[in-house]
Amino acid sequence: MNNSLKNKVVIVTGGSKGIGAGIAKQMGLAGAKVVVNYASSQESADTVVSSIIEQGGNAMAIKADVSNQADVERLFEETIHAYRQVDTLVNNAGCYEFAPLESFTESSYRKIFDLNVLGILLASQEAVKHFSPKGGSIINITSFAGPRPEPYSVVYSASKGAADSITYALSQELGPKQIRVNSIRPGGVLTEGVAKWGATEDSEAVKAMIARSALARMATPDDIGQMAVFLASDASGVITGQTIEVSGGLK
Repeated sequence: MNNSLKNKVVIVTGGSKGIGAGIAKQMGLAGAKVVVNYASSQESADTVVSSIIEQGGNAMAIKADVSNQADVERLFEETIHAYRQVDTLVNNAGCYEFAPLESFTESSYRKIFDLNVLGILLASQEAVKHFSPKGGSIINITSFAGPRPEPYSVVYSASKGAADSITYALSQELGPKQIRVNSIRPGGVLTEGVAKWGATEDSEAVKAMIARSALARMATPDDIGQMAVFLASDASGVITGQTIEVSGGLK
């Protein structure tokens, strides 16, 4: 443990799998008390919590749908009850769907925007109520798909572009309260969510993504987590309104 986040409390939404799990684990290794939020997969969330505790950290899992205001309020209430404070919110919870325009549906739009956009707004709104007068850090996990949309990702890309806009707007609004707001923009990350579509390190899609990276590799959830630790720590105390791409130099 490097203790750069000692005595800090961090909420990671969608922290039970993939990038969120990587972020939660790295926060724990940095000495933070970590709330692993999940919407449905309690077993996965408990596994992440156990991993943090086994490494000498402190963590707990809380179920909440961040696109639901009552759930978000309860998420923060339970965090305050357990840890007495909140210092950092990582808005990681999200979903995606890739389909041609003719397959677009109103329900898919609402599902993606409710979680990827409304979820950030609701959680950030609640975090501001609970940060101390000294301020806090909000970290939004966005995507290279925001500024560089791929075919068949129109709704998902639009939601991630909105998330980047929210980051900058909130950084200006909340700066006077010493609340910093930044985005981490991953490129390709090989997670459980990608693997369920049949992608492996040897698949053509993954090889193509690696070929687009200046470093010739995909980022890992731990890579994203380490950047999140920096943005949560006092070492980034003057950094706000920034979008940092963690992609190996994705072309």
